[in-house]
Amino acid sequence: MTESAPLSGLWQPNRLERMYYGPSTVEKHLASCLPSPTSKAFIITGSSLATKTSLVSQVEKILGSQHHAGTFSNITQHAPVAELDEAADAVGKDSAIDTLISIGGGSPIDAAKAISYRAHEKGGNFLYHITIPTTLSAAECTFGAGYTSKEGIKTLVGDPQLAPHVIIYDAKFAAETPQKLLLSTAIRSLDHAVEIMYHPTTTEMPAKAMALAAIEALFTYLPKAKDEPKNEEYITRLQLAAFNSLFGVGTSIKTGLGLSHSIGYALGSPYGIPHGITSCLSLAGVVRLKGDNADDAAQLARILPFIGQTRSGDNKADAMKVGDAIDELINGLGLGSTLKQYGVGEDQIPKIAKLATKSEEGELYERVSSLVRSKL
Repeated sequence: MTESAPLSGLWQPNRLERMYYGPSTVEKHLASCLPSPTSKAFIITGSSLATKTSLVSQVEKILGSQHHAGTFSNITQHAPVAELDEAADAVGKDSAIDTLISIGGGSPIDAAKAISYRAHEKGGNFLYHITIPTTLSAAECTFGAGYTSKEGIKTLVGDPQLAPHVIIYDAKFAAETPQKLLLSTAIRSLDHAVEIMYHPTTTEMPAKAMALAAIEALFTYLPKAKDEPKNEEYITRLQLAAFNSLFGVGTSIKTGLGLSHSIGYALGSPYGIPHGITSCLSLAGVVRLKGDNADDAAQLARILPFIGQTRSGDNKADAMKVGDAIDELINGLGLGSTLKQYGVGEDQIPKIAKLATKSEEGELYERVSSLVRSKL
Protein backbone atom coordinates (compact mmCIF):
# COMPACT_ATOMS: atom_id res chain seq x y z
CA MET A 1 0.00 0.00 0.00
CA THR A 2 1.04 3.59 -0.56
CA GLU A 3 1.96 5.40 2.65
CA SER A 4 -0.14 8.34 3.82
CA ALA A 5 -0.24 10.53 6.94
CA PRO A 6 -0.37 9.15 9.56
CA LEU A 7 2.08 6.50 8.35
CA SER A 8 0.44 3.17 7.55
CA GLY A 9 0.96 0.32 5.17
CA LEU A 10 0.96 -3.41 4.49
CA TRP A 11 4.03 -5.51 3.65
CA GLN A 12 3.76 -9.10 2.50
CA PRO A 13 6.94 -11.20 2.23
CA ASN A 14 7.69 -13.71 -0.48
CA ARG A 15 8.16 -17.38 0.35
CA LEU A 16 11.90 -17.34 1.12
CA GLU A 17 12.61 -19.89 3.85
CA ARG A 18 16.34 -19.45 4.40
CA MET A 19 19.17 -17.15 3.38
CA TYR A 20 22.77 -18.12 4.11
CA TYR A 21 25.70 -15.77 3.62
CA GLY A 22 29.46 -15.95 3.98
CA PRO A 23 32.40 -17.84 2.48
CA SER A 24 31.96 -21.61 2.06
CA THR A 25 28.22 -21.54 2.79
CA VAL A 26 27.52 -23.77 -0.22
CA GLU A 27 29.82 -26.47 1.09
CA LYS A 28 28.44 -26.14 4.61
CA HIS A 29 24.72 -25.88 3.96
CA LEU A 30 23.61 -26.91 0.45
CA ALA A 31 22.88 -30.55 1.26
CA SER A 32 20.72 -29.61 4.23
CA CYS A 33 18.65 -27.27 2.08
CA LEU A 34 17.13 -30.01 -0.07
CA PRO A 35 13.42 -30.37 0.71
CA SER A 36 13.56 -34.11 1.45
CA PRO A 37 16.07 -36.95 1.96
CA THR A 38 15.08 -38.36 -1.44
CA SER A 39 15.10 -35.08 -3.41
CA LYS A 40 16.40 -35.05 -6.97
CA ALA A 41 17.93 -31.73 -7.98
CA PHE A 42 18.57 -30.36 -11.47
CA ILE A 43 21.19 -27.61 -11.91
CA ILE A 44 20.55 -24.60 -14.16
CA THR A 45 23.64 -22.54 -15.03
CA GLY A 46 25.70 -20.96 -17.79
CA SER A 47 28.53 -22.34 -19.86
CA SER A 48 31.21 -20.02 -18.47
CA LEU A 49 30.63 -21.18 -14.90
CA ALA A 50 30.48 -24.79 -16.00
CA THR A 51 33.61 -24.74 -18.19
CA LYS A 52 35.83 -22.00 -16.78
CA THR A 53 35.37 -22.62 -13.05
CA SER A 54 34.98 -25.60 -10.75
CA LEU A 55 31.85 -24.18 -9.11
CA VAL A 56 29.29 -26.33 -10.89
CA SER A 57 31.30 -29.50 -10.40
CA GLN A 58 31.59 -28.63 -6.70
CA VAL A 59 27.80 -28.49 -6.43
CA GLU A 60 27.43 -31.73 -8.39
CA LYS A 61 29.88 -33.41 -6.00
CA ILE A 62 27.98 -32.18 -2.94
CA LEU A 63 24.72 -33.55 -4.37
CA GLY A 64 26.27 -36.86 -5.38
CA SER A 65 24.48 -39.52 -7.40
CA GLN A 66 21.77 -39.72 -4.75
CA HIS A 67 20.50 -36.19 -5.40
CA HIS A 68 21.99 -34.95 -8.70
CA ALA A 69 19.52 -35.49 -11.54
CA GLY A 70 21.30 -33.49 -14.22
CA THR A 71 22.80 -30.17 -15.28
CA PHE A 72 21.86 -27.73 -18.02
CA SER A 73 24.75 -25.35 -18.59
CA ASN A 74 23.78 -23.37 -21.66
CA ILE A 75 21.78 -20.43 -20.29
CA THR A 76 23.23 -17.28 -21.83
CA GLN A 77 22.64 -13.56 -21.33
CA HIS A 78 18.95 -12.55 -21.13
CA ALA A 79 17.87 -16.25 -21.23
CA PRO A 80 16.75 -16.73 -24.86
CA VAL A 81 13.55 -18.74 -25.07
CA ALA A 82 15.15 -21.52 -27.14
CA GLU A 83 17.55 -22.26 -24.29
CA LEU A 84 14.69 -22.11 -21.81
CA ASP A 85 12.72 -24.60 -23.92
CA GLU A 86 15.66 -26.99 -24.00
CA ALA A 87 16.27 -26.77 -20.25
CA ALA A 88 12.56 -27.19 -19.44
CA ASP A 89 12.39 -30.27 -21.67
CA ALA A 90 15.38 -31.79 -19.87
CA VAL A 91 13.75 -31.23 -16.48
CA GLY A 92 10.40 -32.52 -17.69
CA LYS A 93 11.85 -35.89 -18.74
CA ASP A 94 12.41 -36.96 -15.12
CA SER A 95 9.32 -36.91 -12.92
CA ALA A 96 11.47 -37.50 -9.83
CA ILE A 97 12.98 -34.00 -10.07
CA ASP A 98 11.51 -31.83 -7.32
CA THR A 99 14.28 -29.22 -6.96
CA LEU A 100 16.06 -26.72 -9.17
CA ILE A 101 19.45 -25.28 -8.20
CA SER A 102 20.35 -22.14 -10.13
CA ILE A 103 23.99 -21.08 -10.16
CA GLY A 104 24.97 -17.75 -11.70
CA GLY A 105 23.49 -14.36 -12.38
CA GLY A 106 20.04 -13.17 -13.32
CA SER A 107 19.70 -15.28 -16.46
CA PRO A 108 20.10 -18.74 -14.84
CA ILE A 109 18.07 -17.64 -11.81
CA ASP A 110 15.22 -16.33 -13.96
CA ALA A 111 15.44 -19.40 -16.20
CA ALA A 112 14.95 -21.65 -13.16
CA LYS A 113 11.89 -19.62 -12.14
CA ALA A 114 10.46 -19.86 -15.66
CA ILE A 115 11.04 -23.63 -15.71
CA SER A 116 9.19 -23.92 -12.41
CA TYR A 117 6.38 -21.82 -13.91
CA ARG A 118 6.13 -24.23 -16.84
CA ALA A 119 6.22 -27.25 -14.53
CA HIS A 120 3.25 -25.80 -12.68
CA GLU A 121 1.37 -25.14 -15.90
CA LYS A 122 2.01 -28.70 -17.05
CA GLY A 123 1.62 -30.70 -13.84
CA GLY A 124 0.18 -28.37 -11.24
CA ASN A 125 3.26 -28.18 -9.00
CA PHE A 126 5.99 -25.57 -8.67
CA LEU A 127 9.52 -26.86 -8.13
CA TYR A 128 11.60 -26.18 -5.03
CA HIS A 129 14.25 -23.59 -5.91
CA ILE A 130 17.66 -23.16 -4.29
CA THR A 131 19.73 -20.37 -5.80
CA ILE A 132 23.45 -19.65 -5.56
CA PRO A 133 23.95 -16.17 -7.04
CA THR A 134 27.36 -15.30 -8.45
CA THR A 135 26.52 -11.72 -9.46
CA LEU A 136 24.83 -8.84 -7.65
CA SER A 137 21.74 -8.25 -9.78
CA ALA A 138 19.36 -9.58 -7.07
CA ALA A 139 17.17 -11.69 -9.36
CA GLU A 140 17.00 -14.13 -6.46
CA CYS A 141 14.87 -11.68 -4.49
CA THR A 142 11.81 -11.57 -6.72
CA PHE A 143 9.00 -13.81 -7.93
CA GLY A 144 9.25 -12.56 -11.52
CA ALA A 145 11.18 -14.24 -14.31
CA GLY A 146 12.43 -12.59 -17.46
CA TYR A 147 13.53 -14.24 -20.69
CA THR A 148 13.97 -13.17 -24.30
CA SER A 149 11.31 -14.05 -26.88
CA LYS A 150 12.10 -15.20 -30.41
CA GLU A 151 11.53 -11.59 -31.47
CA GLY A 152 14.23 -10.39 -29.08
CA ILE A 153 11.82 -8.77 -26.63
CA LYS A 154 12.02 -9.10 -22.86
CA THR A 155 9.15 -11.34 -21.70
CA LEU A 156 8.05 -11.61 -18.08
CA VAL A 157 6.15 -14.23 -16.11
CA GLY A 158 5.38 -13.96 -12.43
CA ASP A 159 3.79 -15.75 -9.52
CA PRO A 160 4.47 -15.43 -5.79
CA GLN A 161 5.30 -19.15 -5.82
CA LEU A 162 8.28 -18.51 -8.12
CA ALA A 163 10.40 -16.78 -5.48
CA PRO A 164 13.33 -19.03 -4.50
CA HIS A 165 12.96 -20.99 -1.28
CA VAL A 166 16.65 -20.76 -0.38
CA ILE A 167 19.35 -18.21 -1.23
CA ILE A 168 22.98 -19.09 -0.59
CA TYR A 169 25.35 -16.13 -0.86
CA ASP A 170 28.82 -17.65 -0.95
CA ALA A 171 31.63 -15.13 -1.42
CA LYS A 172 33.91 -17.84 -2.80
CA PHE A 173 31.46 -18.39 -5.65
CA ALA A 174 31.01 -14.69 -6.40
CA ALA A 175 34.78 -14.18 -6.31
CA GLU A 176 34.99 -16.21 -9.53
CA THR A 177 32.88 -13.63 -11.39
CA PRO A 178 34.82 -11.25 -13.70
CA GLN A 179 35.23 -7.93 -11.93
CA LYS A 180 33.40 -5.78 -14.49
CA LEU A 181 30.41 -8.09 -14.39
CA LEU A 182 30.32 -8.16 -10.60
CA LEU A 183 30.63 -4.38 -10.25
CA SER A 184 28.14 -3.57 -13.00
CA THR A 185 25.51 -5.91 -11.57
CA ALA A 186 25.97 -4.09 -8.27
CA ILE A 187 24.88 -0.95 -10.10
CA ARG A 188 21.81 -2.92 -11.12
CA SER A 189 21.13 -3.42 -7.41
CA LEU A 190 21.66 0.30 -6.88
CA ASP A 191 19.07 0.83 -9.61
CA HIS A 192 16.61 -1.37 -7.69
CA ALA A 193 17.18 0.47 -4.43
CA VAL A 194 16.91 3.97 -5.90
CA GLU A 195 13.73 3.20 -7.84
CA ILE A 196 12.15 1.62 -4.77
CA MET A 197 12.44 5.01 -3.07
CA TYR A 198 10.00 6.74 -5.42
CA HIS A 199 7.85 3.78 -6.43
CA PRO A 200 4.20 4.53 -5.53
CA THR A 201 3.44 1.14 -3.93
CA THR A 202 6.64 0.19 -2.08
CA THR A 203 6.34 0.20 1.69
CA GLU A 204 8.23 2.41 4.11
CA MET A 205 9.14 -0.65 6.16
CA PRO A 206 10.92 -2.72 5.21
CA ALA A 207 11.26 -1.82 1.51
CA LYS A 208 12.58 1.74 1.73
CA ALA A 209 14.56 1.11 4.90
CA MET A 210 16.30 -1.82 3.24
CA ALA A 211 16.83 0.18 0.06
CA LEU A 212 18.57 2.97 1.95
CA ALA A 213 20.78 0.43 3.72
CA ALA A 214 21.62 -1.10 0.34
CA ILE A 215 22.54 2.28 -1.16
CA GLU A 216 24.83 3.08 1.78
CA ALA A 217 26.59 -0.29 1.54
CA LEU A 218 26.99 -0.10 -2.24
CA PHE A 219 28.57 3.36 -2.09
CA THR A 220 30.82 2.17 0.75
CA TYR A 221 31.98 -1.22 -0.48
CA LEU A 222 32.02 -0.96 -4.26
CA PRO A 223 35.17 1.21 -4.38
CA LYS A 224 36.82 -1.10 -1.85
CA ALA A 225 35.88 -4.20 -3.84
CA LYS A 226 37.27 -2.63 -7.00
CA ASP A 227 40.64 -2.21 -5.26
CA GLU A 228 40.53 -5.66 -3.60
CA PRO A 229 38.45 -7.87 -5.90
CA LYS A 230 39.04 -11.10 -3.97
CA ASN A 231 38.27 -9.68 -0.52
CA GLU A 232 35.54 -12.01 0.74
CA GLU A 233 34.33 -9.58 3.41
CA TYR A 234 33.69 -6.89 0.80
CA ILE A 235 32.00 -9.38 -1.53
CA THR A 236 29.73 -10.60 1.27
CA ARG A 237 28.81 -7.03 2.18
CA LEU A 238 27.90 -6.39 -1.45
CA GLN A 239 25.85 -9.60 -1.62
CA LEU A 240 23.87 -8.47 1.41
CA ALA A 241 23.44 -5.05 -0.18
CA ALA A 242 22.03 -6.75 -3.28
CA PHE A 243 19.60 -8.64 -1.06
CA ASN A 244 18.57 -5.42 0.70
CA SER A 245 18.11 -3.67 -2.62
CA LEU A 246 15.15 -5.77 -3.71
CA PHE A 247 13.93 -8.31 -1.16
CA GLY A 248 11.99 -5.63 0.70
CA VAL A 249 9.44 -5.24 -2.08
CA GLY A 250 7.94 -8.59 -1.04
CA THR A 251 4.75 -9.40 -2.91
CA SER A 252 3.13 -6.04 -2.27
CA ILE A 253 4.59 -4.07 -5.19
CA LYS A 254 2.32 -3.26 -8.11
CA THR A 255 3.76 -2.61 -11.60
CA GLY A 256 7.45 -2.61 -12.55
CA LEU A 257 10.08 -0.84 -10.51
CA GLY A 258 10.49 2.34 -12.51
CA LEU A 259 11.67 4.24 -15.56
CA SER A 260 15.33 3.25 -15.33
CA HIS A 261 14.30 -0.41 -15.39
CA SER A 262 11.97 0.24 -18.34
CA ILE A 263 14.84 1.80 -20.27
CA GLY A 264 17.02 -1.13 -19.24
CA TYR A 265 14.55 -3.62 -20.71
CA ALA A 266 14.39 -1.57 -23.92
CA LEU A 267 18.18 -1.65 -24.19
CA GLY A 268 18.99 -5.09 -22.81
CA SER A 269 17.42 -7.92 -24.77
CA PRO A 270 16.98 -6.05 -28.10
CA TYR A 271 20.63 -4.96 -28.27
CA GLY A 272 22.41 -7.59 -26.18
CA ILE A 273 23.50 -5.12 -23.50
CA PRO A 274 24.00 -6.61 -20.02
CA HIS A 275 21.50 -5.28 -17.50
CA GLY A 276 24.26 -4.10 -15.20
CA ILE A 277 25.49 -1.88 -18.02
CA THR A 278 21.98 -0.68 -18.88
CA SER A 279 21.68 0.59 -15.30
CA CYS A 280 25.04 2.34 -15.64
CA LEU A 281 23.66 4.06 -18.73
CA SER A 282 20.21 5.02 -17.46
CA LEU A 283 20.07 5.45 -13.69
CA ALA A 284 21.72 8.84 -13.09
CA GLY A 285 19.78 10.45 -15.93
CA VAL A 286 16.48 9.03 -14.69
CA VAL A 287 17.20 10.34 -11.17
CA ARG A 288 17.69 13.85 -12.60
CA LEU A 289 14.48 13.50 -14.63
CA LYS A 290 12.57 12.34 -11.54
CA GLY A 291 13.96 15.28 -9.59
CA ASP A 292 11.55 17.53 -11.47
CA ASN A 293 8.63 15.86 -9.71
CA ALA A 294 8.18 17.16 -6.16
CA ASP A 295 7.10 13.84 -4.64
CA ASP A 296 9.86 11.87 -6.34
CA ALA A 297 12.46 14.48 -5.44
CA ALA A 298 11.44 14.30 -1.77
CA GLN A 299 12.12 10.56 -1.76
CA LEU A 300 15.39 10.87 -3.67
CA ALA A 301 16.62 13.57 -1.30
CA ARG A 302 16.41 11.05 1.54
CA ILE A 303 19.35 9.20 -0.05
CA LEU A 304 21.92 11.98 0.48
CA PRO A 305 22.82 11.24 4.15
CA PHE A 306 23.39 7.60 3.20
CA ILE A 307 26.05 8.53 0.64
CA GLY A 308 27.96 10.89 2.89
CA GLN A 309 26.26 14.17 1.97
CA THR A 310 24.01 16.60 3.83
CA ARG A 311 20.51 17.56 2.77
CA SER A 312 20.06 21.20 1.86
CA GLY A 313 16.30 21.43 2.29
CA ASP A 314 15.85 21.89 -1.46
CA ASN A 315 14.63 18.47 -2.57
CA LYS A 316 15.08 19.08 -6.28
CA ALA A 317 18.67 20.25 -5.82
CA ASP A 318 19.34 17.30 -3.53
CA ALA A 319 17.92 14.85 -6.09
CA MET A 320 20.29 16.31 -8.67
CA LYS A 321 23.17 15.72 -6.24
CA VAL A 322 22.12 12.09 -5.95
CA GLY A 323 22.24 11.78 -9.75
CA ASP A 324 25.69 13.36 -9.80
CA ALA A 325 26.92 11.01 -7.06
CA ILE A 326 25.68 7.98 -9.01
CA ASP A 327 27.55 9.18 -12.09
CA GLU A 328 30.71 9.69 -10.05
CA LEU A 329 30.43 6.20 -8.54
CA ILE A 330 29.93 4.57 -11.94
CA ASN A 331 32.83 6.44 -13.53
CA GLY A 332 35.07 5.78 -10.52
CA LEU A 333 34.43 2.06 -10.94
CA GLY A 334 35.46 2.26 -14.59
CA LEU A 335 31.94 1.42 -15.76
CA GLY A 336 31.24 4.47 -17.91
CA SER A 337 30.16 3.40 -21.38
CA THR A 338 28.25 4.51 -24.47
CA LEU A 339 25.54 2.95 -26.57
CA LYS A 340 27.74 3.13 -29.65
CA GLN A 341 30.03 0.61 -27.97
CA TYR A 342 27.12 -1.82 -28.32
CA GLY A 343 26.26 -0.89 -31.88
CA VAL A 344 23.29 1.33 -31.01
CA GLY A 345 23.00 4.38 -33.27
CA GLU A 346 20.86 7.52 -33.46
CA ASP A 347 18.29 5.74 -35.63
CA GLN A 348 17.38 3.44 -32.72
CA ILE A 349 16.32 6.21 -30.34
CA PRO A 350 12.62 6.25 -31.36
CA LYS A 351 12.39 2.47 -30.92
CA ILE A 352 14.07 2.55 -27.51
CA ALA A 353 11.96 5.45 -26.26
CA LYS A 354 8.78 3.76 -27.48
CA LEU A 355 9.63 0.49 -25.71
CA ALA A 356 10.57 2.31 -22.51
CA THR A 357 7.58 4.67 -22.32
CA LYS A 358 4.91 2.65 -24.18
CA SER A 359 4.21 5.77 -26.25
CA GLU A 360 5.37 7.53 -29.40
CA GLU A 361 5.02 11.12 -28.29
CA GLY A 362 4.64 13.35 -25.28
CA GLU A 363 6.92 14.88 -22.68
CA LEU A 364 8.16 11.61 -21.16
CA TYR A 365 8.87 10.17 -24.60
CA GLU A 366 10.88 13.25 -25.53
CA ARG A 367 12.83 13.29 -22.28
CA VAL A 368 13.69 9.61 -22.54
CA SER A 369 14.76 10.19 -26.14
CA SER A 370 17.08 12.96 -24.95
CA LEU A 371 18.46 10.76 -22.17
CA VAL A 372 19.19 7.94 -24.61
CA ARG A 373 20.74 10.38 -27.10
CA SER A 374 23.10 11.66 -24.40
CA LYS A 375 24.48 8.12 -24.02
CA LEU A 376 25.31 7.52 -27.68
